[in-house]
Amino acid sequence: MSSIAAKSLHGLYLITDHCDNLAARVRSAVNQCCAVQFRSKEHPPKEKLRLGGELAAICRRAGVPFIVNDDMELALALDADGVHLGQEDGNPGEARQRLGPDKLIGISTHTLEEALAAQAAGADYIGFGAIYPTGSKEISHLAGPGLLAEVRPHVSIPMVAIGGITRDNAPAVIDAGSDCIAVISAVMGDPEPGIAATELRLLFNRRQPFPRGCVLSVAGSDCSGGAGIQADLKTITLLGAYGAAVITALTAQNTMGVKGIQAATAEFVSLQLETVLADIPVDVVKSGMLYSAAIISSLALSLAADRSRLLVADPVMIASKGARLSDDSAVDAFRSKLIPLTYLLTPNIPEAEKLCGMAIRDDSSMGMAARELCRLGARNVLIKGGHREGEDATDLLYDGKIFNRLTSPRIDSANTHGTGCTLASAIAAYLAMGEPLPIAVGRAKEFITEAIRLARPLGRGNGPVNHFAAACATHTHTLEGEG
Repeated sequence: MSSIAAKSLHGLYLITDHCDNLAARVRSAVNQCCAVQFRSKEHPPKEKLRLGGELAAICRRAGVPFIVNDDMELALALDADGVHLGQEDGNPGEARQRLGPDKLIGISTHTLEEALAAQAAGADYIGFGAIYPTGSKEISHLAGPGLLAEVRPHVSIPMVAIGGITRDNAPAVIDAGSDCIAVISAVMGDPEPGIAATELRLLFNRRQPFPRGCVLSVAGSDCSGGAGIQADLKTITLLGAYGAAVITALTAQNTMGVKGIQAATAEFVSLQLETVLADIPVDVVKSGMLYSAAIISSLALSLAADRSRLLVADPVMIASKGARLSDDSAVDAFRSKLIPLTYLLTPNIPEAEKLCGMAIRDDSSMGMAARELCRLGARNVLIKGGHREGEDATDLLYDGKIFNRLTSPRIDSANTHGTGCTLASAIAAYLAMGEPLPIAVGRAKEFITEAIRLARPLGRGNGPVNHFAAACATHTHTLEGEG
């Protein structure tokens, strides 16, 4: 197993903590992991054996290597897939003799010399760190991404970076060359370990060739091409991800308004979802116009069955010219069934008012609405401030704890058709391509600002934003060097 399993060490390497409900938390995250390490320094021997056996069974069902930390006897008793040793906990040769040739042997290292010694001694992979300060142990040697990047060219076996790694600082570690990121609290301490694990796994898409990651848009069709599925696929493709689509409704519309809507049946939406998801490796689902309560229920059932995909939900309810794109029963279903499954909710102010049942007039009420939407179940909320007056357009991003305001100059333009669809799709694309949420939102905000600024009049009403010119202005540097 060692040579094959070591090659599979790419992505999220999860290390357990000592808190309650350990098995349930690991079970929710295991499918996003390339390995799970059982780290038990506080459990009594019988409990350690029982709990380790439960975790080993979870990992085997998921096809994920189960590794025991610093305990050769426990690794043997559990028939673990490997053992991870510290610098003072034995050497790879002895571990190989006891465990056998088909097991993984990992060694903790802190310097180039230790890394080379572990590799020469027969380790299958090395842990390297601490990268950042951490609360799990005292750190005497802080490597940082810089030292990791220096060591990487000299080591041929997988490197697992460890120490203080979070969603927001992990990109620098991955860019430095780490094959895996080892985390404890960033997943195990999260109320939704599976979602936290998915966030971290997606960061590795940043090293893939273009198109990076896949976004599935579930939305209505705009035959004029400015909004809906058409705007979503333009945005996703131009920014560098792969776009797939499930169509919820056909609309007859142009820049002057919506003339008619023909909704798909909920059964056919379900069939589209089932067919795409059975074949295409979707990373992020972006929802737009869902139209009916039955369609919303179909999407909610699909997402609840597999929480490994992040949902960016744009609650499209009213077209810019005033046409209603959903009824009250759909709003209720969206609120009760889809918001609790939503990773990022992106309402404009009228939509946030409709969902919260409150008026939004200033910064304070904007923050109150964001809190209420998180209370309804959204993990993160982005309330778009374009409908407020003022020289700047300020959006509010809230993650349940911290508010982040994103401000750009307000652009006086009538060509704003498709702004909401485009922004949400851009965020989804950046997430799928391996950007953490704050960066994804910031880059998407820059993209939509340029798309409005560079828009050209088209049609006799509110023209569409300029997706192509915005991509050229904000994103072509990302594609440099790709053949």
